Amino acid sequence: MAFSKTESLYELLRIAVGAEDSVFNGGQKLTDEQWDLVHAEALRQLLAGVAYGAIAKLPQAMRPSLDLIFQWASEAETVKGHNVLLNKEAARLTQLFKEQGAKSAVLKGPANARLYPNPYARQAGDIDIWVEGGKKAVMELLQKVGLEFDPKVQLSFHHINLKEDRGVGVEVHFRPSSGNFNPFTHRRLLSFLEKEILKSESTPEGFDVPTIRFALAMQLAHIQHHFLGTGVGLKQLLDYYILLEHSSESDRKFISANLEKFGLRDFAGALMWVLGHIFKLDRAKMLCTPNEKYGVKILGDSVAGGNFGKHKKKFVGNFVQHWIRKKKRILSLLGLAPAEIFWEEVDYWKMYIKSIPLRIRLRRVSIRDLFE
Repeated sequence: MAFSKTESLYELLRIAVGAEDSVFNGGQKLTDEQWDLVHAEALRQLLAGVAYGAIAKLPQAMRPSLDLIFQWASEAETVKGHNVLLNKEAARLTQLFKEQGAKSAVLKGPANARLYPNPYARQAGDIDIWVEGGKKAVMELLQKVGLEFDPKVQLSFHHINLKEDRGVGVEVHFRPSSGNFNPFTHRRLLSFLEKEILKSESTPEGFDVPTIRFALAMQLAHIQHHFLGTGVGLKQLLDYYILLEHSSESDRKFISANLEKFGLRDFAGALMWVLGHIFKLDRAKMLCTPNEKYGVKILGDSVAGGNFGKHKKKFVGNFVQHWIRKKKRILSLLGLAPAEIFWEEVDYWKMYIKSIPLRIRLRRVSIRDLFE
């Protein structure tokens, strides 16, 4: 069997989350060099903590060298420490808002991590926490409780970035999702999410989390949004597999019945193929019929780009060529989400024009901005 670092990583991830109990790599031991490649790929995808969970499940003869195991264990321990910090900060913020009579819920990150076999293995970034009340009320609340934010970063229509002072980045959301570019499906999706997030429940970790039904809709839109932008990585795809594994049949039926309404059907089909291919997701747990044609595109882009596309190869050329290359990529995905791509383009030009006064004040008006 020919060696593949990505296929080996897939196997480790399946073993770590209990999706597969088969013999790793067909029973053939990897060389030290091959293990180094698998480990490097896990790091690139921010999945070293999760993948390390599979190492202990392997027969001793199949494991990597002790030097790599010790290094990998140290990285997994660092991930665990960061998760502990995130949970404490999420609980602190939840209590802070609760004392002011404001309901909140942690989105994605720590909320997803709780669902993993090892809740401390998922490598998180920052905390995304929704707070009820709308933008104006949330901004006033943040000022009241002494949480600082940069007033220059106010172009986002769904969240506010807090100034990082505890080693943790925090985005306070006054809307539960960035939603879609398509204004029609966006309204329908946000209407559902704004009602569903009110059903959030407390966790033993000390913060509230939304329902699985909310997470399935919100994170599907989130993955689609980022894929059409900079890209997504295997971590986001694994998150969605974990959500589906924890979903009920009624949750899946509800989301499936509303995919068209929420503007997510075509992308969902492609994602279901990916989850079936990588994690062997049971067909009964899929939201719709898998679409291999565009699933292959999502998978290829995720592997090449790493976490949120941050590891894509740097394009050599001037900014006009770079802009044209980005537009060609979007056009190649037109069949995957035609309405989203059309409205994304409309939104791009609207935001550019809208932000001109701000860039004049900041002295950042440049023809280059038009193409980036």
